[in-house]
Amino acid sequence: MASLSQILGQIYTMAMLFFSILLLELAILVRGAARRSITTDQFLKIVDQKAPAGRYAAGILGFDAAAECSVCLSPYEEGDEVRKLKCNHTFHKGCVDTWLQQDSATCPLCRRPVLPIDVVVKHRNHRLQEYYDGGDEELMIMLYALHGNFLRRFS
Repeated sequence: MASLSQILGQIYTMAMLFFSILLLELAILVRGAARRSITTDQFLKIVDQKAPAGRYAAGILGFDAAAECSVCLSPYEEGDEVRKLKCNHTFHKGCVDTWLQQDSATCPLCRRPVLPIDVVVKHRNHRLQEYYDGGDEELMIMLYALHGNFLRRFS
């Protein structure tokens, strides 16, 4: 009778462990679906749609003759790739793209939004995921704690 009790205890432990792992996998799945994010490449494509880049040419309407990028403070040279935002401020493409990715996607000069806030939030979520890619560790610790409690219960 004692061996039957041990076998039933082990079956119970294995069943609880199986369901714990199943719940953990479901939690990871739901958590991943809730964290919709935009990669940096997708973010830059959206920036290109909202404010396409072009080549700088002195004397062309829309560009100042003695213009300089307000981010890097370097003067524009013929053929430089520049991005003109809706607020009519112009910057080197690389400079303003880096600026837009950093925080809230606003013009460096007038702080007018360049992208909708939902795009900015989704990109920020992606950046946070890159820095904190160990988010499932808490769930694994919980599983380990559950596993340890089940084993002690039947030892």
